Amino acid sequence: MSKTFDALKPYLDRAMALKAAMALFEWDNETLAPKEAGRLTSKVIGILSGEYFGVVNQDKVKELAKACREDSGLTQAEKAQVRELSEELEKLGCIPREEYQEFARLASESARVWAKAKEKDDFDEFAPMLEKVIGFQKKFAGYRAKDGQKKYDVMLNDYEPGFSMEVLDEFFGAVKQEIVPLLTAVKSSGVMVRDDFLTGEFTDEQQERIGRFLAEYVGFDFSRGVMAVSAHPFTTNLHNKDVRITTHYNQNLDSSLFSVIHEAGHAVYELGIDDELTQTFVGEGASMGMHESQSRFFENIIGRNRNFWIPIYGKLQQAFPEALTDIGLDLFVRGVNKAEPGLIRTEADELTYSLHVLIRYELEKELIEGDLTVKELPGVWADKYEEYLGIRPETMKEGVLQDIHWSQGSFGYFPSYALGSAFGAQLYYHMKKEMDFDGLLAEGKVEVIREYLREHIHKHGKLKDSRRILKDVTGEDFNPQYYVRYLKEKYGELYRLKG
Repeated sequence: MSKTFDALKPYLDRAMALKAAMALFEWDNETLAPKEAGRLTSKVIGILSGEYFGVVNQDKVKELAKACREDSGLTQAEKAQVRELSEELEKLGCIPREEYQEFARLASESARVWAKAKEKDDFDEFAPMLEKVIGFQKKFAGYRAKDGQKKYDVMLNDYEPGFSMEVLDEFFGAVKQEIVPLLTAVKSSGVMVRDDFLTGEFTDEQQERIGRFLAEYVGFDFSRGVMAVSAHPFTTNLHNKDVRITTHYNQNLDSSLFSVIHEAGHAVYELGIDDELTQTFVGEGASMGMHESQSRFFENIIGRNRNFWIPIYGKLQQAFPEALTDIGLDLFVRGVNKAEPGLIRTEADELTYSLHVLIRYELEKELIEGDLTVKELPGVWADKYEEYLGIRPETMKEGVLQDIHWSQGSFGYFPSYALGSAFGAQLYYHMKKEMDFDGLLAEGKVEVIREYLREHIHKHGKLKDSRRILKDVTGEDFNPQYYVRYLKEKYGELYRLKG
């Protein structure tokens, strides 16, 4: 460690401690906190965010960061931390502290208002708050935009550097061109896939027991993590010794099963961060798209693979005897891979999932760069669902109120979900050349696959961006054709499509 970086490190440590405190309050707010706590908790988060702003965005830190950038004696990890700090300074340097602090309070309060509005199925209750959030985000992006840069491109870059509207328009164009006709072919194939056994009276206790088993089976370490319940499943990372996931329980068995595997995939990524990097500015996933590649890799490419269930399907049948005793493995696997247009993104099958994301991407572009108003949002949302998926929401909670992201100001996040699926497919086809992927799953050796991912992706944290990771692992830059190939092969076989 250089003397220059040594002088900077206490400021970095304090900043990370404040971020951890805010993450804990947000975790608590979504899991165990009483309903009436929200408003005062938002005040605390606002104060903490102001403290974080003050720690990072001060002259001494700027001086030390500049000195570190000129210091040739820094390690790779130290250089990466200084790079991330410099980017954070660039973001914060053009935003007035009082506005930054006010938005942190607003985002916390907005999430609480969204939850109530969703419960009451009342978009009008949430709309004024959403207008404020969008106003802040557009103002902040305007502060940060470089000459000629679009505001939405600024937002996209926060979640997936290197993926602008230009790149994403091409990606989603391919998604629309290939997947919409594939979905039409599936719907007209005449092949019926049974999945009625996945719906029933399943107790929370039953679902929790099997959920804990599945999380541990794919690699979640309960000595370094916990699992709780929330309205919208998510993962919180404090450091690689404290990673927390949530799930939800309902009467759709596959929803709770794959929600746990999905969040465990996120958690495995964070648990795999190298000790040298954890609790630093680079001690987290490379990008949201790469993070989603891992969660969706575990949920779908591993979890919906028939071979994954060979060693453990008997345990699942024992956990839900009334529903699954007479359901063979093949019937079960076909059921959890059924493609059927639905209204809820988090419940969507692999084939239709990216169409849900496409809709949100188009709406975000219109909200930020176009003339779409918050008032018009529910109607345009419904129109797009009817156009792309052939179904129309009848309520707000199954329509525009279903996701928490916009209430928190996370504009630019949604495309990462579709990119993650595409990253995962590209990694999958490469890994099949490197190992007997299906054979390992059939033998119950998920840890071999997990260790490969840890060695090539997880441990590096943010030392590399997503495109660098793909290039280093697969030898290719991002190539969405692997994703198209994956969907065509999988659903072509399941629905006996020709060609």
